[in-house]
Amino acid sequence: VQLQASGGGLVQAGGSLRLSCAASGRFFSSYVMGWFRQALEKEREFVASITWSNGTTYADSVKGRFTISRDNAKNTVCLQMNSLKLEDTAVYYCAARLAISYDWNYWGQGTQVTVSS
Repeated sequence: VQLQASGGGLVQAGGSLRLSCAASGRFFSSYVMGWFRQALEKEREFVASITWSNGTTYADSVKGRFTISRDNAKNTVCLQMNSLKLEDTAVYYCAARLAISYDWNYWGQGTQVTVSS
């Protein structure tokens, strides 16, 4: 599967952004989809994931502020980010793994999210 992320940008603290990820390839519903982020000089970290049946998992740092969703008919996954904080600034990556695997083997190119004060 190939992934193409979009929707990043510059937003003020407290604002919102919506990231989208378009997946190409077959059997999209077979994949668990996720979002990760990497801030400058920090390691990449998990943000959220969603199964084919819309089971979701979130990092504690984004719970209650971010919402992940997917449309299996359109092969897309989105990340709605509300109440953005300065510390949410990072490059955000869309990722995918097979439901039977724990390895995130498929990655998009990343989209920059910058939160300003």
